[in-house]
Amino acid sequence: MKGFNFEKNLDHQAQAVEATLRVFEHVNKVLPDGTDKQCINPLLDYKDFQYWRNVKELAKNNSLAGVEHDKRTNIIDIMMETGTGKTYTYTKTMFELNKHYGIFKFIVVVPTLSIKAGTINFLKSDSSREHFYEQYGKSLKLHIVESQTNKKSKKSYIPSAVNSFVKAGDFDKNSIQVLIINAGMINSKTMTEKFDVGLFDKYNVPFDAIAATRPFMIIDEPHKFSQDNKTWENLQKMQPQIILRYGATFTQTENLVYTLSAVDAFSKNLVKGVIGHITEFEEGKNALGKLIDTDGKEATFEVNEGTTKKSIKIGKGDSLSRVHPQMTDLFLEQMNMSKIVLSNGLELKKGDKINPYSYAQTLQELMIQKAIKKHFEIEKDLLTREVRIKPLTLFFIDNIDEYRNKDGHLRQLVEQYIKVEVESLLKTETNATYKAFLEKTLKDIDATHGGYFSKDNSDKDEAIEKEINEILHDKEAILDLDNPRRFIFSKWTLREGWDNPNVFQICKLRSSGSEISKLQEVGRGLRLPVNEYGNRVKDEQFYLNYFVDFTESDFVDKLVNEINEKSGAISIEAIPAKLTEEIIQKITEAYSISEDDLLEVLDDNDVIKRNNTFKDGGWDYIKQNYPNIFQGVNSSKIRKATDTPKKISVRTEKYAELKALWEKLNEKVVLEYKFDDEAQFTTLLKDFFTDLKSKFKVEGLQNRTKKIIAKDYEALLDEEVSIFDDEITPVSTMLYSDFIKELAKVLHINLKTIHQAFVDADIEIDQYLNASTIRIIKQGFNEYLMHNAIDKFSIGYQNVNNSIHPTKLTYEDGSPKEEINASDIGVQMSEDKVADNYYFEELFYDSELEKKNIIEKIKEVIVFTKIPKNSIKIPVAGGASYSPDFAYVLDFKNGEKQLHFIVETKDVSGDNKLREEEKQKIKHAEILFDGAVKVSFKTQFSNTKITELIKEIYR
Repeated sequence: MKGFNFEKNLDHQAQAVEATLRVFEHVNKVLPDGTDKQCINPLLDYKDFQYWRNVKELAKNNSLAGVEHDKRTNIIDIMMETGTGKTYTYTKTMFELNKHYGIFKFIVVVPTLSIKAGTINFLKSDSSREHFYEQYGKSLKLHIVESQTNKKSKKSYIPSAVNSFVKAGDFDKNSIQVLIINAGMINSKTMTEKFDVGLFDKYNVPFDAIAATRPFMIIDEPHKFSQDNKTWENLQKMQPQIILRYGATFTQTENLVYTLSAVDAFSKNLVKGVIGHITEFEEGKNALGKLIDTDGKEATFEVNEGTTKKSIKIGKGDSLSRVHPQMTDLFLEQMNMSKIVLSNGLELKKGDKINPYSYAQTLQELMIQKAIKKHFEIEKDLLTREVRIKPLTLFFIDNIDEYRNKDGHLRQLVEQYIKVEVESLLKTETNATYKAFLEKTLKDIDATHGGYFSKDNSDKDEAIEKEINEILHDKEAILDLDNPRRFIFSKWTLREGWDNPNVFQICKLRSSGSEISKLQEVGRGLRLPVNEYGNRVKDEQFYLNYFVDFTESDFVDKLVNEINEKSGAISIEAIPAKLTEEIIQKITEAYSISEDDLLEVLDDNDVIKRNNTFKDGGWDYIKQNYPNIFQGVNSSKIRKATDTPKKISVRTEKYAELKALWEKLNEKVVLEYKFDDEAQFTTLLKDFFTDLKSKFKVEGLQNRTKKIIAKDYEALLDEEVSIFDDEITPVSTMLYSDFIKELAKVLHINLKTIHQAFVDADIEIDQYLNASTIRIIKQGFNEYLMHNAIDKFSIGYQNVNNSIHPTKLTYEDGSPKEEINASDIGVQMSEDKVADNYYFEELFYDSELEKKNIIEKIKEVIVFTKIPKNSIKIPVAGGASYSPDFAYVLDFKNGEKQLHFIVETKDVSGDNKLREEEKQKIKHAEILFDGAVKVSFKTQFSNTKITELIKEIYR
């Protein structure tokens, strides 16, 4: 594989970048002065009142929780779930802050060496450097702070990374300076001691020299940097003017400007789903070993098994088989007064429990066998496709020597299971390319797997070094289809800072010990996969198979609960005992009803008791009448392997009537804009600028009066702004040439055309040369294109792929599927009877409006179907899309002719603006279908019956 191809404008990443930039809109910018000014960032003053206005406005617009924790600090929080591209997002943010505000010195702070290595690999990779250089014409220059080696020199020098970072100036127009440092180095003596040879003849301490540059600081994994510990205290010694914290987990947010929750990540298919495989082992289910105490010399365990209880003491280097005979090949490696570390990397604190049988050899052999068998099932599917995807499986193991040694039991077992599966596949495989890959595998089974363990860092074996390089540093190499390696072995060393998008399985051959986040555990394999060309594959539901032993039989439940709790979501599948404050709040917000009125309705309908616990059928009433409150992750995304996904049966005999409409809907097309000449487009752009005049804001000189007032025993800053209408002296933050170049880039429009449109619109654009204007124009122009397409300019659709099948309803040969996943139709289920002319047997739906449509039997309808989710997206001018919900085939003139009818349901009443927007989308769809299949399009709002829309069609 040549390399990964990063997508430029994924919505969730672009929104995070945009939110961060908007924090600094119109904030006072102070340029550096003095002899060293070329080495210092401009200052964006977080004490400027505009900064706080921006933060509050962002929180309000995005309905973000946690804003009440605003402490008026320089900290900005961006919450993004694991696997959604945090590193990419903060990297793009660095480029954007440099472009808009001239910030060119950043510090990236990471908690561990493994995360540091992963960050450096990403930032240094050819793929990412080419990707960002193409957009910005610049590259990142990395300054990596490493531990100092003792050199025999009379003078001591500030670390070279700090030296080069501090001395770098803005005269290097092609680079952005990035210092990378981990927590260990932040707390090291290296950063606080005085050196003989300093910087600029005044800074002898590294922290002081860094602070002089006014750096922007980016903190990865903020929950690892508690504000009451030494690391945070040392971070402040670098005096960052702004701290941007990126993470999936926060101990407490301060100024939260963007959030992508775990539920959002799973529901929007931004990450893989998860299937939990639990290996049962009846013997010893109730056995427990508990660490009672450690004094640094001896550790005391209490073992409970059946009716017996015993206490055992062991010391450093002792085998845990003394604690329980099943824990062979496991040793006590390190210990102090509060915790011990076992030879498999597992940390146990006082009170932590493990099940000795989870280390039993027979149990681990069974798990390995199941994982390898499942791997080849997945591999056969993914490597026999037209565009192939290479899957990987990751094993976490206990005993390194049993894997590393050529005659080790674990290594021999793995190779034996691989050989059995490959030989079995070769007997029946007909795909020539995959067959050749399997034959190559069989010739050198040793090459199919590799490992990384911390002790490998001191190993000079060339083969091992190659394995480590592929696993840690060269993702492209391990995903190359000429490379047979696809099984990776490690201790818990790879649990953070490392991931590969093509990990489809994780097999955990060890007990978890202390409670850790289940979401963090699966995080190594959540990213969506890339195909053989390095492109992210996103239009399909992929799953991470996660193998655990019987001691974690509740793994899936805990993962679902963690996701929902962390996201503040209510799951439709969990059954609560009572009506909680959270449920009440969700209903009152979603349905605009007061709490008193809600409780009265629930009392009248016999839903709850006086103490708010649910009566029989009470929770079902909530689900049926208030479906919009449920946003939790559902079982189609995360489930046990033994829980087969709910299916919905298809009435296949009805497909023939639906075929022409369905195939037309599934054509792969791109949208084309059609203008007669450049003059027509210039006129359109001029009209847009004229319409937008009223939205432009002048960045001018304002008189601000600030005073301190006391309110609720708290001192607050009160600010009054006075704008002297005609007396404003216009101030712009960009040169016209830079402004128009940037505008041309974001709109993809010729420079001369934009300039001429400004002149024709008679806009004094010199007053508006700032980043805010560019954002307003970009957003407004996309909307303007959608609303004026067809009336002011023509559009067309061009087929890009002749193949239509397979689809959500059909196989590759075009024949109808007998059943599909119910979650593709709806997350709610009812026992009510569906209409006889409905395409499916059962009733699954997402809203009450959909339910009514599915139940209603209409004589004139030959067949109708709910359109599966994420299956149809018709491109619309301005970058939007049209995704209808129902397709109807209607009988017309006694069967002589058929009418086709497409409906998009909106379970709201629909204001005028929304109705106009829907009309425009429908006009686009009508052009796509013009002539091929006669189709009528409608939008159904909650106050419109489906029968009324059908009557309109017949009229």
